[in-house]
Amino acid sequence: MSDLIYLDYNCFQRGFDDQRQVRIRMEAAACEEVFAKTEEGAVRLVWSFMHEDECALCPFPERALEALNLSALCAVRVGPTEEIRGAALSFQQAAPLSARDAVHVACACAARANVLLTCDDDLLRRAPRAAPHLTVMNPVDYVRSKQGEW
Repeated sequence: MSDLIYLDYNCFQRGFDDQRQVRIRMEAAACEEVFAKTEEGAVRLVWSFMHEDECALCPFPERALEALNLSALCAVRVGPTEEIRGAALSFQQAAPLSARDAVHVACACAARANVLLTCDDDLLRRAPRAAPHLTVMNPVDYVRSKQGEW
């Protein structure tokens, strides 16, 4: 069975960041690989109401539009629920996570995602404390881990 992946919003935006930095280039390439594997049916993606909110708040229209275009690849949609709200509040206290990050983690859990991918080092460090059952990885590490399978 294919992985169900929840992408932090920064994964949808990584291609717009400063590509002169090696880390950013590698993460952008890894995110592109995840999108390509989604198109091939090797993985499935989740899109949540939090992604919609972040698109609405994005000050760069071309970035928001690209994220919305990529949302078409997402097979699973997550809307707001009291369960997600409660989990996010608990994650904020347990980790501690920002409100936005806590909602993303709660959405990933609600969708029963196998993995949450993020380029945010703080979220990589803190999310496992809030949701130890959720695998949280950098996209580069995830793609490396799948090389034998893809």
